[in-house]
Amino acid sequence: MSITSIARKFFLPRQKELEKHWLSPDDLQQQVLKALIAAGKDTEYGRKHLFSHTVGYEDYIKNVPINTYEELKGDIDRMRHGESNILWPGKIRWYAKSSGTTNDKSKFIPVSNEGLQQVHYQGGKDVIALYLRNNAKSRMFDGKGLILGGSHSPNYNVSNSLVGDLSAILIENINPLVNLVRVPKKSTALLSDFEVKRDTIARETLNRNVTNLSGVPSWMLSVLVRVMELSGKTHLEEVWPNIEVFFHGGIAFGPYRDQYKKLITKSDMHYMETYNASEGFFGIQDDPADESMLLMLDYGVFYEFIPMDEFENDNPTVVPLWGVEKGKNYAMVISTSCGLWRYVIGDTVQFTSLRPYKFKITGRTKYFINAFGEELIMDNAEKGLAYACKETGAEVLEYTAAPVFMDANAKCRHQWLIEFSKEPADLTHFASLLDRKLQSLNSDYEAKRYKDITLQHLEVIKARPGQFNEWLKSKGKLGGQNKVPRLSNSRKNLEELLRLGEGMI
Repeated sequence: MSITSIARKFFLPRQKELEKHWLSPDDLQQQVLKALIAAGKDTEYGRKHLFSHTVGYEDYIKNVPINTYEELKGDIDRMRHGESNILWPGKIRWYAKSSGTTNDKSKFIPVSNEGLQQVHYQGGKDVIALYLRNNAKSRMFDGKGLILGGSHSPNYNVSNSLVGDLSAILIENINPLVNLVRVPKKSTALLSDFEVKRDTIARETLNRNVTNLSGVPSWMLSVLVRVMELSGKTHLEEVWPNIEVFFHGGIAFGPYRDQYKKLITKSDMHYMETYNASEGFFGIQDDPADESMLLMLDYGVFYEFIPMDEFENDNPTVVPLWGVEKGKNYAMVISTSCGLWRYVIGDTVQFTSLRPYKFKITGRTKYFINAFGEELIMDNAEKGLAYACKETGAEVLEYTAAPVFMDANAKCRHQWLIEFSKEPADLTHFASLLDRKLQSLNSDYEAKRYKDITLQHLEVIKARPGQFNEWLKSKGKLGGQNKVPRLSNSRKNLEELLRLGEGMI
């Protein structure tokens, strides 16, 4: 009997329990809110916002304001200095460092023990539960899982308190039994220098029986390329014959899909998306035939949503899960067992199903270009690039885009910097295909592009190999869960990248 067949029995009760996401999803969320309010009522924040007198959702939204990081960072900083019972009961030792979106400031997201166990680790368990449910022939536990992690460092001078990538926090606190089925060793996984880590991971895992991969697609691809260089093989299954699944998240998989298919050619290779952020574990692709993800409703996370067409309003509409509509773009708001109360996480989603609640990530509240009323979101960008790549045979490794603002003749355009792993034969044709597809996907962009009156044809600039990684390295953000900001109303990041390409940085 294989180890995987024994492990399956452990996941059977949870597979049955997950059926409540189909049968009584709204009840699950009501129970989560009740539990969160009860847990937080004796904290400083809970007392200030009348948790003891908060009975249900209507009371909750009356007593608790919508918060961004700016509103909570003062309390979080006090917690980082060792104060207890501020946003969540007790003292929180771990803080997930997030690089944010379009600025250089770091966010420090508290990770309580409840958050670790009931949100992040539960999410990891449910990924396996759903994968095994869908794949009766899996033998993933008969080999090792290659799990990429970041690094951590001391938090101020507080004893036994650390900050770092969420992945590093998860690896540091993981059940020792899990280390029996994962690689690389912990000391390697937590190395801070990604270039050293990449090579060390490749050498440690080269001759192991790796059956599954977990990590951010861009950084995992970099490690796998190094594995191939060391092995001298053409395809990954020649190195790891039993490789069967890649659990991926952090960034959109679309731009990397073709590269993985070329690297791993076996027909029974599986790809499963997860939505695991520093702030919580929110979604899992439960159906291989559906790219949408199941919203996880019985962790320590209560969800609310702001329609994106009202996001900039002073008093936008905020709806609970049972108030959402399919096909509408929402900013996600969360309350969690890590002490984030009605917190705007910065991601945007669209629901594709309401029974169960399934969604796709459409972008970031700050990852969009709306310099001229065009409302271009990341979902448009990903689909546009996928189309242009399909038509030209090109492959995109990294990209970013920003507006070129109006000149004296009222001419303006979007400027794209793209690093190709496989270049198109004709860059001008590629840009034309991208521009036309964006118009077909986005009526606001199409209207602004009408006869080139307002918005001119977009411009694509080809980045040299490694240019984006050099920029991340210059920011101290190479590796881990750091990612390139895709779309921005500001030209700051793009200008820095362009100067780097000219050798000016």
